[in-house]
Amino acid sequence: MSTMNCEEILAALNEYVDGNEAAPLCEEFKQHLAHCQPCQVVVNNLRQTILLCKDGRQYEIPPQCREKIHALLREKFKARLEQEKNRHAP
Repeated sequence: MSTMNCEEILAALNEYVDGNEAAPLCEEFKQHLAHCQPCQVVVNNLRQTILLCKDGRQYEIPPQCREKIHALLREKFKARLEQEKNRHAP
């Protein structure tokens, strides 16, 4: 079993997904992925996202999904504004 943990896997993820076989700990990375289903899901989702972006086509986001994304972004934006206000408050 691998000695890499999920945090280390996520840190090395970009190199792996980009196909950089010279990346440090690549064998250990592959061993971890062979035994960790959550990390496999992350890698597969990232690969699919990259493939979708590389093909250059635009994809329509379903309205419900788009509404949820917009709502989440508004919440994050409001929270960040509040943090900034509190940070600069006397």
